[in-house]
Amino acid sequence: MVRELFQSFKKDANGCISRNEIIDRLRQAGITPDDPRLGHLWAGQDASDTTGEQLLDLAGFTKLCHRNEDLLARAITGELVIPDFASFTADITEIYDSLLPDKRGKVADYIPQLRRVPPDQFAIAVCTVDGQRFTIGDVGVNFCVQSVCKPINYCLTLEGHGADVVHRHVGREPSGLGFNELSVNGNGLPHNPMINSGAIMSCSLIEPSLDIADRFDYVADTWRQLAGGSPIGFNNAVYLSERQTADRNFALGYFMREHGAFPVGTNLIQTLEFYFQCCSVELNGAALSSVASTLANGGVVPLSGDRVFSTDTVQKCLSLMSSCGMYDYSGEFAFTIGLPAKSGVSGALMLVVPQVMGIAIWSPRLDSLGNSVRGIEFCKQLVAKYNFHVYDSLVGDDQGSKRDPRLKKNQSAIEGTMRLLWSASKGDLDGVRACVASGVMPSSSDYDGRTALHLAASEGHIDVVAYLLQQGAELAAVDRWGGTPLSDAEKGCHTQVGKALKRATDSEAASTGAGKQTA
Repeated sequence: MVRELFQSFKKDANGCISRNEIIDRLRQAGITPDDPRLGHLWAGQDASDTTGEQLLDLAGFTKLCHRNEDLLARAITGELVIPDFASFTADITEIYDSLLPDKRGKVADYIPQLRRVPPDQFAIAVCTVDGQRFTIGDVGVNFCVQSVCKPINYCLTLEGHGADVVHRHVGREPSGLGFNELSVNGNGLPHNPMINSGAIMSCSLIEPSLDIADRFDYVADTWRQLAGGSPIGFNNAVYLSERQTADRNFALGYFMREHGAFPVGTNLIQTLEFYFQCCSVELNGAALSSVASTLANGGVVPLSGDRVFSTDTVQKCLSLMSSCGMYDYSGEFAFTIGLPAKSGVSGALMLVVPQVMGIAIWSPRLDSLGNSVRGIEFCKQLVAKYNFHVYDSLVGDDQGSKRDPRLKKNQSAIEGTMRLLWSASKGDLDGVRACVASGVMPSSSDYDGRTALHLAASEGHIDVVAYLLQQGAELAAVDRWGGTPLSDAEKGCHTQVGKALKRATDSEAASTGAGKQTA
């Protein structure tokens, strides 16, 4: 395989290839210079400097590939999960530009420190399950995760205790109420881990035998792993600000203790302090996209290959994110967007496209429900362009305007042509109509030059032939053996089809002749 990869590059007179060309091909595939899996590739070179040629012969290239041949091979040959990454990122950029003028909403004002955040900052970051990355906007600016900590804390409780124990203390149904409502379910438990009461309960279950400092270090280290080693901070000012305005959260804690919901021996004040600390974890958009991609990847960090959560844990977490992750907008989000997500009042929104990618959107202006205005609009535009909604697979060709970014460049057009030809050969008029309606050209042909009209004519499907003629299918199309649709019909003794094609041919010839005479 290494030799085949080597042969795909341009070589100089000595049979060597340029390391810069390798780097450029990786960049095009979405593998960035700071990718920790390929640090050896960039070693000894300024990744932004493409002026100095560093040449490699086959032996040098083989040595380079030794540490991560699979990633290099898939990136260079276009086999990563988003093969045409450049086109995908162009679409993300287009959405970003369209949302920049959107000034609706306002920053969270009930936490004084969040009220001071510049409201017009905006960042989008993408990380696929193969570690392809793209960022745009204010991706270097740190922000607090706030409620985006809730799914991560829930995962930690599942890893530590298992679902049976965890759900003795917290439910798993949407509450139908505000995220900070003083309410419990029929069993006296918080409704789910994605609202404040449930998140406080999760904090009571995370490494309860450790002191509070070590518990926070454990959570911060988990975030660090999920982020692929990116720096994780803590905003003490936000923590203090939140603690000073936490009357409702203290009330929730005492309300749940009154109902006997907490594990035996829970120190309520320490648990609340721990919850405020978890909300004050700080990172940037690029790091959050890695966290989201780890959930998309079933608990394995794409940028390191380390498993942080089990697939069972992630499955349960994504299920609750789908039904409860977007405050009081969760039902509408599931209906419209159809993807697991979690938002926070800092303006962060973590979106998961299972087995494909994680996306982080950060824009501090919030709507009346506490979700980022631009974040919601980004999600709407994303699923309008791509078939990411969990149920898009049910509607198939009816979603002709949507694309699948997992297809290789031109693969969608090729597959459309194949569907058209197959439908024509089987006499499936509805299938032919659907293909044409989705944008497939009626005269599209296969490698042998065979068109849908060839195949329908050779099989005697008169209704398909008639429809293709109405759509302007090329009568004179010639396959590699010199056959036309008319000659195929005559060869198959399909008299009715032959007459229809002959009439269309004569009509076309007459109109062409009349045009010449007029000229």
